[in-house]
Amino acid sequence: MPTKISATALSRNLSDVLNRVHYKGEAFAIERNGHTVAILQPVEEAPKATLRTLAEIMRKYSPGDPSFADDLEEVQRSQGLAEFPEWPN
Repeated sequence: MPTKISATALSRNLSDVLNRVHYKGEAFAIERNGHTVAILQPVEEAPKATLRTLAEIMRKYSPGDPSFADDLEEVQRSQGLAEFPEWPN
């Protein structure tokens, strides 16, 4: 459960609060006028990936329906070109 802290207290102790989040993994519920307006918590580390990993993932999944691009082009043709407003000089 996040520790409750007022927005004012957060602004006065930002460096300390950020250190506690980063180094100790603590979470804070920031309150303004008695209402929680935000949660400050550690971010989850994104998994590291290499180009080789990306290529393997892309090979794993099929390219999808080959007629999809044709369908998109048909939609574009049916809508015509957008009309832009005249800009004053």
